[in-house]
Amino acid sequence: MQNDLTVSELEAQLDNFDAALRAAALTELVRRWQAGELTLPLQRDVANMHCHTFFSYNAYGYSPSGLAWLARKNGYRLMGIVDFDVLDAVDEFLDACDLVGVRGSAGIETRIFVPEFATREINSPGEPGIDYHMGIGFTSSAVPPEASGILADMRERARQRNLDIIQRVNAYLDPVCIDYERDVLPLTPAGTATERHIVLAYVQASERSAPDVAAFWANKLALHATEVTALLQQPAKFQNLVRTRLMKRGGVGYVEPSHESYPRVDEFHRLITACGALPCAAWLDGMSAGERDMEELLGLLINKGAVALNIIPDRNWNLANPEEKERKLLALYNVVRLAQSLDLPLNVGTEMNSPGNKLVDDFDAAELAPVRQAFLDGAHFIYGHTVMQRTLGLGYQSAWAQDNLPTRRARNDFYTAIGQLVSPGPAGAAMLRQLDTNAAPAEMLAQLN
Repeated sequence: MQNDLTVSELEAQLDNFDAALRAAALTELVRRWQAGELTLPLQRDVANMHCHTFFSYNAYGYSPSGLAWLARKNGYRLMGIVDFDVLDAVDEFLDACDLVGVRGSAGIETRIFVPEFATREINSPGEPGIDYHMGIGFTSSAVPPEASGILADMRERARQRNLDIIQRVNAYLDPVCIDYERDVLPLTPAGTATERHIVLAYVQASERSAPDVAAFWANKLALHATEVTALLQQPAKFQNLVRTRLMKRGGVGYVEPSHESYPRVDEFHRLITACGALPCAAWLDGMSAGERDMEELLGLLINKGAVALNIIPDRNWNLANPEEKERKLLALYNVVRLAQSLDLPLNVGTEMNSPGNKLVDDFDAAELAPVRQAFLDGAHFIYGHTVMQRTLGLGYQSAWAQDNLPTRRARNDFYTAIGQLVSPGPAGAAMLRQLDTNAAPAEMLAQLN
């Protein structure tokens, strides 16, 4: 029985692969909170709008429900998920956010090919023309029939890339070999694996079949056995090393991407907009040739439908090297100014798909003070779109928005205000349903005030 479990036991169940068990655990935690048996902190103005769930890969094993509870437990006002190549987490996460009272959003990330930048590296290191790109503001895991083939193709491309990697790495690591169906897919809740799942499968296979695990990896990674022995005591660091040495550029498992390896930007945008969601560009750190031409790149992507920009702030200011920090922090300030001049709201977060990623950005850091409000406005913006689309069908891409909010700036301001005024969950939805949807946007905001 759920009510016999401790809070820690319930929180562990939140990340179980069994969806029914996750739902029951969250319901019981919320019941205890509402009954006064569990005290949670007041919410504060912090946000993490880019968290991967275990439906793609979360370094801490968090499910959609686990992330929603993490946000409420720690007093985060806003949280958003972004998974690679799948929308499996959308319904569960938004429902969980409603239950716990967190302003939530949901998205998808993939790599695309940008032919206009075919000779310039963008945000995928060492891969000219390849661009990490996103869609945010989804309201359902379901995809309209006219776009379902695009999502299925993305999933199949990812599966084929994984099989290619395994074929190459198996040949190199033999006799330590893995099978995709047997060894990798059981590490995932819904059959969508990433390189990080593959690495874990290889580490587990070596523990099963290598007579001397340290000696095996020392030979395959060209390291001293004593160094490997020490690394094996730090599983996350060791797995990152295996991934870098074997699967990234220069490794035996690396597959040089072709123009056909990833969808084109226009195709990905068709999927996003068919779902009523928002195409979102992604920025790394401003150091690549493509990102040094960021105004040109954003202009191109805006013309193709992009309406927001994603940033991972921590990699641009939380750096030990003073010169690198100065250079990258300046790049961060510059790209925020550029985004604001182009009317692109910001979607910021920590990813959580690599060990060591923060649970939330340090919004009180002095380095983030000049951009903090832009980050919070962007978080409220995407939640505002999400709650309007989910409740009334009047999100950013709706015919209503096109008629009543014809410019990006007008839409940005309106949905940001909605995000600030409308609370999450049933109470906020009830507020929205009482609005006169024939009224002008300013009058709707006045009604909410």
